Amino acid sequence: METEVHVFAFSISANVLLSFFPFLIVMTSITEHVLRWKAATDAIRLALLSYFPDIIDKWLWLGERNAHNGLISIISRQPGFQIVSILLLLFTANGIFEPLEVALNKAWGCKVNRSYVRNQILSLGLIFACGTLAMLSAMLTGLNNEYWEGFGTFMEQLFFRLTALPISMLVLFLIYWKLPNCKVRARDVVPAAIFVGFLLEVLKYVNLVTWTWMQAKMTREYGPFRYSVTIILWSFFASMLILAGAEWTARRSLARQVIEEVPGESVTTPSA
Repeated sequence: METEVHVFAFSISANVLLSFFPFLIVMTSITEHVLRWKAATDAIRLALLSYFPDIIDKWLWLGERNAHNGLISIISRQPGFQIVSILLLLFTANGIFEPLEVALNKAWGCKVNRSYVRNQILSLGLIFACGTLAMLSAMLTGLNNEYWEGFGTFMEQLFFRLTALPISMLVLFLIYWKLPNCKVRARDVVPAAIFVGFLLEVLKYVNLVTWTWMQAKMTREYGPFRYSVTIILWSFFASMLILAGAEWTARRSLARQVIEEVPGESVTTPSA
């Protein structure tokens, strides 16, 4: 509940907004121009629908009022794989991990942050790892969609959620384990990665339940900026959950280390 945590979360969410569309361009470029696999492209759309149920087709996928502005139209007009989009994605996505590292360092009591260059190198590795996992999820869902073709969207949604949830947990595990600038035991962050992964899934359902009311409110208050505001707000609440998970696991781990170093003495752990 400290003020700086909200600063970190808003910084993360702003960079999510900047990297959102370039990330989709890179993903769909791979499925369309490299893999040439329509089922995997449809899996990306399915993933987006679980976050933004009624705006994907008319705003992002096809383009609101103008189909030429939609993602699929943009990809189809491009001659091949988008190098510029990759460079833009790397620049904007790296900005996500800068405030995230500072926040995790504070949670774990790390005295020094990484230098800018070292942070960018590690962020680059995490971007490739997370992007590979996201592409793996799309490919698995694409295979499932081809296998269950004709069974309707229920099987598609079910398999997508069964694959997306463990992949999200693995992404959280890598962030919790590798991003802090101090030694973190892998076993200590596993519970937080699992728990926060479930909470993020619950957050998606809360988003779906409140979607109609929220979009009416966003349209009235923000007009043409409503979709950008939606992405920022969703990313903010997700960031707060991720940071809360980091604080929780750091407190548990540090308290356990004190007990191991001072056997036989009672240790009072700080309250939440």
